Parts: sequence; C-alpha cells; structure tokens
Amino acid sequence: MTNNAPTGSTIDPTESLALKDQVFGDNPLEVRDTDHYTQEYVGGIVDKWDELIDWKRRAEGEGRFFIEQLRKRGAQKVLDVATGTGFHSVRLLEEGFDTVSADGSPQMLAKAFRNGLKHGGHVLRVVNADWRWLSRDVPGEFDAIICLGNSFTHLFNEHDRRKALAEFYSKLKHDGVLIIDQRNYDAILDGKGGSSQTYYYCGAEVTAAPDHVDEGLARYRYSFPDGSEYYLNMYPLRKDYLRGLLRDVGFQKIETFGDFQENYDGTEPDYFIHVAEKRYMAPEDL
Repeated sequence: MTNNAPTGSTIDPTESLALKDQVFGDNPLEVRDTDHYTQEYVGGIVDKWDELIDWKRRAEGEGRFFIEQLRKRGAQKVLDVATGTGFHSVRLLEEGFDTVSADGSPQMLAKAFRNGLKHGGHVLRVVNADWRWLSRDVPGEFDAIICLGNSFTHLFNEHDRRKALAEFYSKLKHDGVLIIDQRNYDAILDGKGGSSQTYYYCGAEVTAAPDHVDEGLARYRYSFPDGSEYYLNMYPLRKDYLRGLLRDVGFQKIETFGDFQENYDGTEPDYFIHVAEKRYMAPEDL
C-alpha cells in the first residue's frame, strides 16, 4: 500500500489512520471541503460500513450489471478508484478482471485488504490515492475505471471535480470506459423522492437518511442497530450537471441508467449510473 498525501490535504494518511472518531467541528453544516473526507471515513463508520452495505444483498440487488457493462466493451484491466471496503474490487477479481483498488481513505483501504482475504482469499492491490493526483500515484493505463457508491459527491469544488474527471480520462486507454454513479439528488433537492436503500445501502436494520440538504450540501446520517450514528457531508450533484462535466473533459458517448434500468422515470431511481466512453466517435455516430 502506498501513502501519498496531495498538497493541500487537511490531514496526512498517517494521522488519518490514527483517527477513531469523525471530526466535524462545532459547525458541521459549514464543512464543505473536498479534503475533509479523510476525517469522515475513520473509526466506527469504517468498521460498520459492511453492515450498511450488506455484501450479499447488494450483490443480489445490482446483479451482473457492472460485469456485463465491462464485458460488452472488452475491458480486462480495471481501476476501482473508490474501493471503500472492497465490495466491487472483490466481485471483479472473482469474475477474472485484472483489478487495482484505490481509495483516499487509508482506513477504508486497510479494511478492503482484509475483506479481500476474507472473501475468497484475494490479495487486493491497493493504492492510497487522491483522484486529483491519480496519474501521479497509480501507474499504467486501464480499460475501465469504476467510481461507485456515490463517492464522487465528496468533491465540493468544481475545479476538483473537473480535475478528477480529467485524471480518470487520462488513465483510460484510447477506447476505455468510465462507470460512475451518483445518488438521485435531483429528486431529493426538488422534494420529489428520497433514498430507498433498495440497491446500494442494503443493511436491513441500518438507515441512511438526509439530515440536512441544500444546493451546496447533502449531510447524511447513518444509524445502526446498536444506537450509533455517523455522518457524511457530500455535494448534491445534479444528473445533467455531471453529464455535462463528463462531456467537457472529452467523453463523447454517455449512457445514463436509473437503478440499472435503461428506461426510468427521473424522479424514481435511487441512483443514476453513467457509462461514459472515451473512444472517438464521428458526429454522425453520436
């Protein structure tokens, strides 16, 4: 595992590994900083993350969607840039993909490495990397990059979002594909829906609910059966805004699915999944 702290990080990886409690200060709603995630994915929430996800139920919920999207494009070498506790990295390894697992949280990576051994005896190749410096910290090019679990919403600054997407684009081979998802913040911001926990956060006795939402912050509360509660501060990305960013950095063909379905009502899905292709397409083919 490598530990590379980008310039401007709030906390370096060594300090992050030592944190046991989340740090939000006296005004949690004012915490709207990209680098702050290193003080959120620590201690108890890392230990309980698999309880929130429920690997078995999540696998059943998403089926083979991601595997099929990768296979139909001939992908073999995959970079999981938001591996978390390793759920998708392990699934990809079990399906025979050559997988590298990256995350900005050292504690999440440590848990992912242990989970790889626990679930099938897989030795994950893990890299502690910030997306904005991906080309510096992760060698090689990839057929595909996956950025799942609503992870991209931890980038609060538009410059950071554009920089991260540009890094994803540069790490892909000429015909590579990026699969990136996001919560349906459009419905939440417009008061037309919420989080169903049907496909992503599948823990039967765990709740993930918005504690505060405005155009610049989605603060979520995660409540567990033992009474413990944890929070994450995220930026509420709108679907068309993210699609526009993907186009701006060079992705030409972008398909958007709602809860793994090609056809959907925009207010209904819990999540949107964008499948963005790097390969050049003539205007008449778009």
